[in-house]
Amino acid sequence: MSDDWPRGWYGDEPDQPGGAGRRQQPSFTPRQQSPGGQGVPGGGSRGQGPQGQGPRGSGAQGSGARGPGSPGDNWYGPDGGAGARNVAGPDRAAWPSQPPSRSGSGGGESGGGGFRVPSRGGRRWLRPRRILAILAGLVVLIVVAGVVVFFSVSSKLTKIDALVPTSLTSAGTNWLITGSDSRAGLNTKEENQLALGHDISGQRSDTIMLLHLPANGTQPTLVSLPRDSYVPIPGHGYNKLNAAYDFGGPRLLVQTVQNVTGLPINHYMGIGFGGLVTVVNDVGGVQMCLKAPMKDPKAGLNLKAGCQTLNGDQALGFVRTRAFAEGDLQREQDQRVLLKGILSKMTSAGTLANPFAVVPAANGAAGAITVDQGTGLSQLVSVAFALRDPVTTTVPFGQFANTAVGSVVEWNTTAAKQFFSDLGHDQALPKDLITGSSVQGTV
Repeated sequence: MSDDWPRGWYGDEPDQPGGAGRRQQPSFTPRQQSPGGQGVPGGGSRGQGPQGQGPRGSGAQGSGARGPGSPGDNWYGPDGGAGARNVAGPDRAAWPSQPPSRSGSGGGESGGGGFRVPSRGGRRWLRPRRILAILAGLVVLIVVAGVVVFFSVSSKLTKIDALVPTSLTSAGTNWLITGSDSRAGLNTKEENQLALGHDISGQRSDTIMLLHLPANGTQPTLVSLPRDSYVPIPGHGYNKLNAAYDFGGPRLLVQTVQNVTGLPINHYMGIGFGGLVTVVNDVGGVQMCLKAPMKDPKAGLNLKAGCQTLNGDQALGFVRTRAFAEGDLQREQDQRVLLKGILSKMTSAGTLANPFAVVPAANGAAGAITVDQGTGLSQLVSVAFALRDPVTTTVPFGQFANTAVGSVVEWNTTAAKQFFSDLGHDQALPKDLITGSSVQGTV
């Protein structure tokens, strides 16, 4: 078997025919040793058996003794020559501190024995420049992919002319968020399954919320405006608030809300029944914890008590049911709870870090909502994070009343005026006007 160690460093090789001078000179400097072979590094003393007996490596051995011809015998002597073999006594040299390099005298070695990392070959990929180049390439790919996804999602947004110029001013930014009864994206079978019915004459908004984002960085506020609020609608007299949506769509609704709150509406966002189902399914469902069962055949709802993940159909029934003692006032709380749950899921670390989750969720949401002309994807992202943990409440309630347009909700006019003034100046709301949001069982 071949050996790549230099010949001769561990023992004299017998002269081969025609091979005179093939023995290699050791590359170490011999050291003097005490008489009798004492002090050999590695422990123990070396004795000498009868000289010249037996083949190489088969000499007689006593306790700690080495026979002639053992590996390393040519290290003993002042010059390592042939005449120095098996010489005992003071001239025996110590073992070298380390053997010569396996690579021999060539191969680009420098400065004696020992190993060195080759300058070329298998480890070139570990060089810092190559690592930096790989990392830079990955960063470029991620940035390019992010830009592509950003513009792809942005292209799915439906933009309309929803805002109305006004001289009203406010600190921070105000969003009007609506949920309509639009069946877009649903077929007849799905409408029947969701107990939506088929009366789609006109347009109605079952959900109307005002989101205020303070300029001073304090906690956002999400305020529900009851759809049956009895308010003046420009050009139509007093009526229910959601009638403004029926009479003139989002634009008239924006104008009505600006007039009754005294706050300018800077952005608009709306979503229909079909869009809500799509968004919830695209984010993988929304977890909801119920204190009691919720059942309402009119809304296609049948939920048990406890924590569970709602799919799109169940989520729609959850925000539609009014089978409560307080009717719409409780439904508005459920709507705020679900909205927070959806946005918390979409902006969670688990969703954002998983491209197979965040991309479908973003595409589904963008394709399901309608926004004003000045709203872009970056503004929607800021709203999504703001809705993870806002202050939630309902406009100050006055009383229920029966009018020519049916049963309505009348606001506490004095408290509501102060309420919206505080929002417009980024001031904290009175605690007694913050109702919060909690889920109740149906009756």
